[in-house]
Amino acid sequence: MKQRLLAFAALPLMLASLSQAVAADAPAKPTITIALDQTKAKIDPKFYGLMTEEINFAYEGGLYGELLRNRTIKGEEGIAYRADNPIYWSPVGAGTVGIDWAYPLNDIQHISLAVDASKAAPGHAVGVANTGYWGVPARPNTTYTASFFAHAEGDAGPIKLAIVSDGGETLASATVTGVGPKWKRFEVTLHTGAVAPSKANHFTLTTETPAKLWLQQVSLFGPTYHNRANGLRPDLMEKLAAMKPAFIRLPGGNYLEGDTFGQRFDWKATLGPLEQRPGHRSPWNYWSTDGMGLLEMLDWCEDLKAEPVLAVFAGYALNGQHVDTAKDLEPFIQDALDEIEYVTGDASTKWGARRVADGHPAPFPLHYVEIGNEDFFDNSGSYDVRFKAFYSAIKAKYPNLQLISTAALSATPSQRPDMLDEHFYAFKGETETYARVHEYDNRSRAEPKVFVGEWASHDGWRMPTLRAALADAAYLTGLERNADLVIMNAYAPLLANLSHSGGPAKDNSVQWAPNLIGYDALRNYGTPSYHVLQMFGAGRGDAVLASEGANVPDFTAEGKTFPALYWVATKRTSDGHVQLKLVNRSGSAQPIHVVLRGAHNVADTGTLTVLAGKDPGDSNSLDQPELIAPKRQTVHGLSRDFVQTVPAYSVSLLDFAAR
Repeated sequence: MKQRLLAFAALPLMLASLSQAVAADAPAKPTITIALDQTKAKIDPKFYGLMTEEINFAYEGGLYGELLRNRTIKGEEGIAYRADNPIYWSPVGAGTVGIDWAYPLNDIQHISLAVDASKAAPGHAVGVANTGYWGVPARPNTTYTASFFAHAEGDAGPIKLAIVSDGGETLASATVTGVGPKWKRFEVTLHTGAVAPSKANHFTLTTETPAKLWLQQVSLFGPTYHNRANGLRPDLMEKLAAMKPAFIRLPGGNYLEGDTFGQRFDWKATLGPLEQRPGHRSPWNYWSTDGMGLLEMLDWCEDLKAEPVLAVFAGYALNGQHVDTAKDLEPFIQDALDEIEYVTGDASTKWGARRVADGHPAPFPLHYVEIGNEDFFDNSGSYDVRFKAFYSAIKAKYPNLQLISTAALSATPSQRPDMLDEHFYAFKGETETYARVHEYDNRSRAEPKVFVGEWASHDGWRMPTLRAALADAAYLTGLERNADLVIMNAYAPLLANLSHSGGPAKDNSVQWAPNLIGYDALRNYGTPSYHVLQMFGAGRGDAVLASEGANVPDFTAEGKTFPALYWVATKRTSDGHVQLKLVNRSGSAQPIHVVLRGAHNVADTGTLTVLAGKDPGDSNSLDQPELIAPKRQTVHGLSRDFVQTVPAYSVSLLDFAAR
C-alpha cells in the first residue's frame, strides 16, 4: 500500500515531466521580429497600379460603355469587311440588310449598313437588330442613350429604337422622325421601368413605313462613370477605384504595337468625333472602334486619381516589322513627342491646344514614358538604335521624364535607361512564383530601377484560384521588401469578358488566362487575386521595416519544398501605423509570434483583414462572386510581443498603431 501511495504521489511530477517532453518535441511557433526603428526602403507612392490593353474584350465589350457590337459595320474577327455580311447585325421582319459601299457616311466611315424595309407596313415592323456583346444589359429604372446616322430614299417615317428581351418583350423604346435623303445624326433616350435585371436582350431599329435606309454609327450607351459622354462602364470602374491605383499603363501591351505598323495604336486617329475615328484590328483578333481613344484613357486616369504611364510606339510590330535606322525613326519619334505634348502641353502648344479643343483644358500629369512594349521579343537587335533615338529626342525636350526600356539592360548598350519594364508570368503555376519571391533580394542596386509592368501566377483556366492568389501575395511581399529597387508593379491582364469563353476560337471572349476581374454584359466580380491586390493597395505604407523570421514551416508542391509563410512589414510615417502582411500557404491555421523591436508604445487593438478559403483550388465566379472575399475584424491584445493566429490558406493584413 505504501508503495502505491508513493507512486500516486509521484504521478503529478511524472505527468508534468511528460508534458514538458511533449512540449519540447512540439514545433516552435513561427516568429517574426520587426524592427520599428529600422527602415529598409522607401515605398514609392506609385507602387501599385494597373496594366491594361485591348484583350479579352477589355475595352470593346468591357470597360468602354458602348453596348452595341460593330457600330461602324467594319468589325469582323480580324477581317475588316465582308462584301454582303454586316456581322452582328441581323434583319428584323421581312427585310434584308447588307453592306453598301456606294453611300458612305464620310471618307473615314466609308461603308454603311443598308436596310431594305420596303415590305414594312403598319403592324409589320422591319429593320435591324444587334445582340451587343453576348447580350444587351437591361437594368430597372435606367436611362439609355441611343444615337445613329441615317439617310433614306424619301421619307422613312417614324423610326423606333428599342431594347427587346429575347422573348419578345419591349423593355424600353423611343421614336425619332425626320430621316430623309441626307445623312443626319439622331439621338434619343430610352427608359426602362421596373424590369428585372437581365442580359438576354437585343437592340432593334425598325420602321413600319416602306423605305430603304442607310445607317452608320448605331450606338447605345447606358449610364457611364461620372456621367462622361462616351464614357466607361460604372460597375467596372467602381471595381477599379476600390483598388486605389496610383497609375495606369496605357494603351497597354501588344495593343500598342499591333501585328503590323498599320494596326498599331495610332493615337491621333483616336481623337475627335467618333464618326471620324477609323478603328483598327486589335492583335487579339477582334475589331476596335477606337471609341476608347487616348483622351478617354486619360480621363480614365483622372477619374481614378491615377497618373498615366504612357507607352509610345517605338518602330516595332508583333510580326517582326521594325525600323533599323534613326533616320527612318524620325516620323515615329515626332509622333511620340506630339503625344507627350497632347498629354502635358498647355494651350500655347499645337497639341496642347488640340487637347483643349477636345474638351480637356488642363494638362495631365506625366512622369513616366515607356518606349515600346516587350522589345525583348525583337530578335533583330534594333532596339538599341531605336531606344537611344527615342531617349535622346524625348530627354532633349522633356528632361524630367523618366524613360522606361522594355528589354534587358544588355539590349541597350548605347543608352542606359532610367527604368526597366520586366514581365513575369508563372506559366508553370504556383511553384514558379514561389521560386521567384526573392528574385530582387540580391539584384545589384547599381542597375536601373524596375517596373514590373506585367506579372501573374497561372493557376486556374480563365480566372485565378485561391492557390494563385496565395502565390501572388507571396510575390508581392518580395516586391515590397525590395521597394528601393522595384518602383511600380501591375498585375496583368486586368479585365476579361467571360460571356463566351468556351466558344469557337474565332469568337471567343477570352484570349488569355488568368485575369483579375471577370464580367459579362450585366455582372462582374473580383477574383481572389483581385482581393489580394485590393488589400495590399489599401494597406500600403511608405516605408519597409526590417524584419526576420524563425521557425518558418515548409510546404511541398510538385515535389518541391518552399516556405509556407511569407510576410512583409511596412509603416505609414504620417500616423505611425504598421502594416504586417502575412501569407499562410499551409493547410492548417498558424499561430505566429510577433516581436516588435524599437517600439515604445503599441496600441492594444488593431484591424485584421483576412482572405481565406477551405480549398486552394476554389475561385470566385459570376454566380458566386464572393465565395472568397476579405473579412475584416478588430483584434485585441497587441503589444510589443504577441501571438496572432492566421487561418489555413490565407492572406492577412494586420494594421495597428505603434511608435
